[in-house]
Formats: sequence, structure tokens, C-alpha cells
Amino acid sequence: MLALSQMKGAAMTEKSFPPGVAPGAFIFETALGFVSIAWSDKGITRCVLPEPTFEAARRVFDRRIGSEVEPTGDEAALPAPVRSAVAAIRAYAEGDESGFDDMPLDLAGTDPFRKAIYSAARRLGHGEVVTYGELAERAGFPSHARETGTALGRNPIPLIVPCHRIIAAGGKLGGFSAEGGTDTKKRLLAHERAVPPTADPAQTAFAF
Repeated sequence: MLALSQMKGAAMTEKSFPPGVAPGAFIFETALGFVSIAWSDKGITRCVLPEPTFEAARRVFDRRIGSEVEPTGDEAALPAPVRSAVAAIRAYAEGDESGFDDMPLDLAGTDPFRKAIYSAARRLGHGEVVTYGELAERAGFPSHARETGTALGRNPIPLIVPCHRIIAAGGKLGGFSAEGGTDTKKRLLAHERAVPPTADPAQTAFAF
């Protein structure tokens, strides 16, 4: 059990959307496929990783976000901060390495430990890969590699909280709970030209 003092120390400062943003959802095309997001009045609440077609993305959207939430089809009507989020995800898919540091998230209902782990994951750079144990240590929870893996498996906002950049010890991929499993994890790491943390100097990226 984690100490309450540890939990408080691990809390992160959260950014929010400006007032007046109405909750919604949107499925949109990127260079990697069709991505789905949902948001509240405070920030992005869900992200579903790329699917090859709109129809496939909609099926996964219904399963993971909920068929009761109807995604809008009018991109021009998206709130300004959501349009910015969409643009950032499209830029990432095209190879941009800027990241999503400024994107407000709404992690309501997420416990302090998971928030700390997600915050540490968000600080990883494009293509930077660490083990579950190292991420736990960076988040202030050494010796909690297993709990870190569990927290990342419950990550509701993959890509923006880049859980694909965390792997098991010994250079093994570890699990991945997003649609497509470890194949999707491999694809995202290859897209970022990620290098294993213990790679031979001659190895410039994961050999997928």
C-alpha cells in the first residue's frame, strides 16, 4: 500500500480548457489512421489509437468510449482547444516531435498514484523509452514497477499519455492494453524511431 504522503507528493499540476467548452467526441483521419478522442469541459478524457478505416475506428470508439456518445462530424465546429488537440495529433502522425505537453487532460476519478505515473510518462521525449521500473522511480515510487504496469494498462488516453514508450526489463516490449496489443505498441515505437534503453550502439531503433 502506498503511503498517503507519497500520494500527495506525486500529485501533478493539471491544465484545463478555458470556460465554455462543451463535452463531445470526434473521429478524424491522420497519417497513421483514424483516431478517436472524447473530451469534457475541462480537457481530453479519452483517446483511441489509429484504426485503418473510419468504420473500424467507430466500432472501437463504441466499445471503448461508449455508443451513447455521438461523435460530431463537423470539424469546423470543434471548440478551439479541441481543434488544437486534433492538429497536434495529426502533426505527430506526420512525424512532428513537439509532443503533447500543453494539451489539457481531464483525469477525474483517477487516483493520485496513476496521475503521478501518467505525469511522468508525459515527460518522456519523442522516441524515449524507459522500463516500468525506471518510470516508477521517476514518478517518485521506486520498487513499484508492477503497479506502474497496472496503472499504464488502465491509461484512458494513450498516445497523449504515451504508455507505448514504457517497456519491460531486458528490452522486452511488455504488455499493451490498447486495441491491437503489442503490434500497435511496436508500430508507434517504430514511427518514433525509438531506441531500446540498453541498445547496442550499432542499433539505431527497435528491430521490428
